[in-house]
Amino acid sequence: MPLAANAAPSGPNGPGGPSGTGSSDVTIGLDGLADSPSTSVTVLIGLTLISLLPAILLSCTAFTKIFVVLGLTRNALGLQQTPPNQVLAGLALFLSLFVMAPVVGDINDLALQPYLKGDMTASVAFDAGSQPLREFMLENTDDDEIELLTNVADREVPATREDVPMTTLIPAFVLTELKQAFIIGFIIFIPFLVIDLVVSGALMALGMMMMPPVMVSLPFKLLLFVMVDGWALVIKSLVASYG
Repeated sequence: MPLAANAAPSGPNGPGGPSGTGSSDVTIGLDGLADSPSTSVTVLIGLTLISLLPAILLSCTAFTKIFVVLGLTRNALGLQQTPPNQVLAGLALFLSLFVMAPVVGDINDLALQPYLKGDMTASVAFDAGSQPLREFMLENTDDDEIELLTNVADREVPATREDVPMTTLIPAFVLTELKQAFIIGFIIFIPFLVIDLVVSGALMALGMMMMPPVMVSLPFKLLLFVMVDGWALVIKSLVASYG
C-alpha cells in the first residue's frame, strides 16, 4: 500500500507545562492587596510573637514598673520571700494586661484582624500595629530620658516627640518606668522606716540591745499595712499612674 504524500511524522508527545494549581502562602488579589494568609504563615507569625513576647513584655509594657513596685513593697515590709516572686510576677502580669487592654484592642482592630482578612500586607499591618504601642510609650516617657538616649546615640534631637525612633523610645520608656517605680518605692518606705526608728529607740531605752528591732517592728508593719489596705492602695496608685 503506498504511503500518503507529505504525511507529518508522528513523534512522542512533549511534557505538559505547569498546570498552575500550586498554592502559595499568600496570594495577591486583583486589587493589589494580599489575600488572607494561609495557616502555615499564621502559625509562623504566632511562634515568632511568642518568642519575642518576654522582651516585649519587659520593655514595652507596664510590667517592669508594676513588678519593681511590688518588690519594693515587700522589701519595705521586711519580708524576704513572702509573697514569693512567682506571685508578684503573676500579679504584675495581669495588672499589665489590665493596663494594656486598650492598646492590645487597638492593635487587634487596626492591624491583626485586617491582616488575617487579607486587607493589609504584613509590612502595612506591622506599621499600623506598632502605632498604638508607640503612642502608649510616648505618653509615659519623659523628655529627659529621650534627650539622654538621643545624646548617648550621638544623634540629633528630634523636632517633635512623634519623630523619636523606636530604638530610642523603648530604652527611654524603660528608664522612665524605673525612675517612677523608685519614686513610688521611696514613698512606700517612709512609714515603715518611721516604725523601725520608733521600735529601735524604744528597745534602746529599755536596754534590750540584744533584741533585733526587725523582730519587734515586723508585726506592727504588717498591722499597719493591713489596716490601711496597703495592697489596694499600691495597685490603685500604679493603675492611676497610667491614666
